[in-house]
Amino acid sequence: MRENPNIRRNKKIRKILLLIFLPIISGLLVWLVGNTILLNSASNAPVDAYLVLGGSIKREIYIAQVAKQYPQTPILISAGSKDPCIIGLFQRVNAPLEQVWLEHCAKSTFGNFFFTMPILEKWRARHIKLVTSPSHLPRAKWLAQIILGSHGIWVETDIVKEIGVPGNQESRLKTGLDIIRSLIWAVESQVIEPKCTDVVKLSQVNIKQWCKDGFRCEHQAKLKQESICGKKGIGNRE
Repeated sequence: MRENPNIRRNKKIRKILLLIFLPIISGLLVWLVGNTILLNSASNAPVDAYLVLGGSIKREIYIAQVAKQYPQTPILISAGSKDPCIIGLFQRVNAPLEQVWLEHCAKSTFGNFFFTMPILEKWRARHIKLVTSPSHLPRAKWLAQIILGSHGIWVETDIVKEIGVPGNQESRLKTGLDIIRSLIWAVESQVIEPKCTDVVKLSQVNIKQWCKDGFRCEHQAKLKQESICGKKGIGNRE
């Protein structure tokens, strides 16, 4: 008895789909297993970088102390306070500036990881500490674990308490949407690498220009322009 043409056509379609999707699924499984092994190894390695999320100057006050304690560990501050204010915080505690970079491209929590991931990869960071605040959780931690974790970077959190109105306001809707696009980006970022064109080393900030233009620091920093611009040895480090 001859096979029904519709059944034969359906079998042919299934074979084509299998040929298309089997390599993709196999590749994803291999990647997941390999990445899991990388993350397990990274979790046991020492911390090799700090990532500070902007939104509260309390985080930068905290990271200045960290920089003083661990002067050789690279620090990346994403969308933080004004450059001279960060310099003032570091100089107030005599913390070195040489291992600190400022990323100014991010405009959101998702953007923090979108732009910093390639930088951390360039540094070959495998175990980072994420510095944020209670008001920024759990969204910041989940997004970091998805986006950075998809590149074999293990994430720990350092939680810095805030005073006053939090710099970040969380909602379930915002968290849900960010998680969805982070999952999509975790896959896309394996082949696409965004670049931030506004990354500056803290020691190379043009402080003279800032002092000429004028600036104000957040009240909690307890810093005034005069205390920063009047210090000797800051100068123009272009």
